[in-house]
Amino acid sequence: MIQKTMGPVNMELRQLQYALQIAAERNFSRAAEKLHIAQPSLSQQLSKLEKELGVLLFQRNTSTVELTHAGASFMEQAQKIMDAVELLRQEMSDISQLRGGKVVVGSMPITGAHLLPHVLPSFKRKYPEIEITLLEDSSMNLEKLTAGGKTDLSLLALPLLEPSLAYEVIGEEDIDLAVPEGHPLAERTNHGKPLPVRIEELSEESFIVLKKGQGFRKITFDLCQQAGFEPKVVFESSNMETIQSLVATGMGITLVPRFISRSSRSEFVPVYLPLAEPVPSRTLVIAYRRGRYLSKAAEAFIETFRETMRELVK
Repeated sequence: MIQKTMGPVNMELRQLQYALQIAAERNFSRAAEKLHIAQPSLSQQLSKLEKELGVLLFQRNTSTVELTHAGASFMEQAQKIMDAVELLRQEMSDISQLRGGKVVVGSMPITGAHLLPHVLPSFKRKYPEIEITLLEDSSMNLEKLTAGGKTDLSLLALPLLEPSLAYEVIGEEDIDLAVPEGHPLAERTNHGKPLPVRIEELSEESFIVLKKGQGFRKITFDLCQQAGFEPKVVFESSNMETIQSLVATGMGITLVPRFISRSSRSEFVPVYLPLAEPVPSRTLVIAYRRGRYLSKAAEAFIETFRETMRELVK
């Protein structure tokens, strides 16, 4: 048992980093590999830290390590310290680099493919020295990555499930209905313009939807449930272009974000119909970890995105 020592504790930032990595991996070998140090060195540094603190941070088992109660409290405070250090570094970097910097942006594939081509050229013209790194994943995984600090910003749609995320609204996007050519709903017109469709009218239709983990799938199910029915799903895909192609060939119908319906690149294009008032929409946001410092480069990216959205909805 470690006896509590008296006097000051001389912790180093690298020891906090080591302890946090062990807590994340629950394994010394994997933590050492991620930190690019030898496992004996990692164990030695942890033992030194525990001795100085006078508490055990981890219970060592044969294959894994588990946090003690003291360890859990320590990790919470250690993460705050490391976040504060990163904040200081970012602030100093902004002061020294002015317009320089780097922003890691997470994006949902279906949204990023249709919005980022409008945003990124404008951003690069304004801020040529800022490096943008893109990371595509499902909305569920992006929330986790952003909460874990793996992205600076992520393009997502409300609602967010991860409580540690804050966000800024960048715009509303209306939702359209996609049906095959010749579908009875597409034949209803007024002076050549398609009539709006009530979602209640879709209760007997076959739906093609995104796979689980994609935020727009939940929006589709929520809208149907609010209209009093569960959608009859006949196909699922992780790719919105594939879904639209299947709709075009008569395999079913789907709901589509308007920016995607405007810019479909598929060889097989369905017919897009407006939905009746109140027109459903989704709220697009730029999310980031709550309390995390937003660099000037990240703020510039958010503002450029917001300006682009205003142009697109005109």
